[in-house]
Amino acid sequence: MKIGLFAVNYGTCADPEQAVRVARHAEAAGFESVWTGEHLVLPDPSPRGFTMPPTLPFLDTVVALTLIAANTRTIKLGTGVIVLPLRNPVVLAKELASVDVVSGGRLIAGFAAGYVREEFAATGVPMAGRGDRMEDYIRAMRALWSMTSPEYQGPFVSFGGIDAHPRPRQRRGPSIVVGGDAPAALRRAVTMADGWYGFGLDLAETRRYIEELRRLGKDHERPAGIGPLEISVTPMGPLDQGTVGQYEELGVDRLILLPQPDADRAHRHAPVPVDRIMDNIDHVADRIINA
Repeated sequence: MKIGLFAVNYGTCADPEQAVRVARHAEAAGFESVWTGEHLVLPDPSPRGFTMPPTLPFLDTVVALTLIAANTRTIKLGTGVIVLPLRNPVVLAKELASVDVVSGGRLIAGFAAGYVREEFAATGVPMAGRGDRMEDYIRAMRALWSMTSPEYQGPFVSFGGIDAHPRPRQRRGPSIVVGGDAPAALRRAVTMADGWYGFGLDLAETRRYIEELRRLGKDHERPAGIGPLEISVTPMGPLDQGTVGQYEELGVDRLILLPQPDADRAHRHAPVPVDRIMDNIDHVADRIINA
């Protein structure tokens, strides 16, 4: 089981010094990866049931991962997830290729279609058709990362007669992970991505989504050159070696832990003192990674 750490760019880790401190500690403790979250803006006032206060600070994903790349050596860097329809795919492809080069090929590119209406309104992007827009953007970015002479014609983005260097350090470009648990997101992961990311899931929910992913895998052919679908999950509730084993038995390849792994759903984005985050990293290393 690969073990990652979430929220390396927001809340406590929106402080750049703390972000570097936490990432270095996770790397030294044997964590496989650190992951950012993303919201460009947050609704104010918060809608009912929305667990992120409008004052929650988020460092930009690309800026945060560049900072961490420059201050670590081996730990992988994941975007968990970029709200892709809100981004220009040609600009984002350049930014992420640059992060991959700067990090020596350590980037994992996670994307999702988004769900916060206020965020779409503020950026001037319609929510309608955001899934189609996301799929178009993924194809365009892959063309920029992998084609000798990049060319693409799609409903939302088209280009030709161009080139863009440097290419990502990883030959096909960074692994692409699709986040989200809607039926379209699950299908998108199976048909377009290297991996799927389910956030805030208990064992029963994880089992249900993995069963659906396997069913979709029988109904849809995966693209040539893409291996088996890698499953990443941020688990909810207390975590021990036995629970990790249960997630592994279900087919999970990576657990991306909250800074406070035993947080409940209502408090999963609550600020955690940096010393508590460091203690949690040590606890996971002792009880799970090195057990």
